[in-house]
Amino acid sequence: MQFRLAHFSDVHLGPLSISDAFHDLRLKRLIGGISWLRRRRIHLPKIANAALADITAAQPDHIAFTGDLVNIASRAEFLRGRDWLETAGAPDFLSFTPGNHDAYVPVDHEHGLALWQPWYLGDSSKPNQFPFLRLRRNIALIGLSTAQPQKIHSAQGRLGEAQRNALRIMLQDLRLKGFCRVVMIHHPPAPGLAMPQRALTDAAELVEILKTEGAELVIHGHNHRAMNNSLQGETKIIPLIGVASASASGEHGETAQWNLYSIARNMGQWQITMEPHRWNPSMQAFQPGESLLLNQDAP
Repeated sequence: MQFRLAHFSDVHLGPLSISDAFHDLRLKRLIGGISWLRRRRIHLPKIANAALADITAAQPDHIAFTGDLVNIASRAEFLRGRDWLETAGAPDFLSFTPGNHDAYVPVDHEHGLALWQPWYLGDSSKPNQFPFLRLRRNIALIGLSTAQPQKIHSAQGRLGEAQRNALRIMLQDLRLKGFCRVVMIHHPPAPGLAMPQRALTDAAELVEILKTEGAELVIHGHNHRAMNNSLQGETKIIPLIGVASASASGEHGETAQWNLYSIARNMGQWQITMEPHRWNPSMQAFQPGESLLLNQDAP
């Protein structure tokens, strides 16, 4: 039976108000608020909402959202973000993993990410535990968090040793049980896929785990552009697929995009097809692109 997974990322929900930037004032938050004056024409709520409508019309079995719901991690943003998530999908239907803007500055958990916790709570894990695991039929959704507050002008992320070790065990166990393992992460998961000041600092360690233990698909955001890369695992090629911002107008960079994955078993092997959906500014609508089969058989 086919499983259809929708993936989007980098909503950067707006608009921002003056109080968002000045409440609990931090220098980085103020700089981010000033930056929004430029980016407010790039990330449009109406496009993000249109993406949700297009996803709903596609009737996926599940939705994956790989972070950057907000911009400067203000308390008001977290409240608005919860309202938006409730519109996007029920917690058991949408899986979320945070990005660097969701941890833009240190915020006490109660007034921050805890408000979104239902969407990143694993089937049997403790609250605020990463990686989280959600099993949907024979699909295993593994959520990693790279969201850690960074210095000014840094958009880096990091998993850390504890999260990497847990991921290794999880991937191995799920492989033995025959699940299709879909890894959700905000930052591009391999070295060289993002500029140093925007990169995952322990990407090399993550690559080693993926190569050794395998995964059927890794999806990410962060770079605000469509990306199609891969890793050569021990027995299979592992697709590393990035998606453009779900709210991007195209004024600077690519227009908004979300991807629809169709996952099925074919002769004992997992087969994944990706159909991109891209925002067309002239039509003011998302349009599906040509489907692509993600070949996972090593040569």
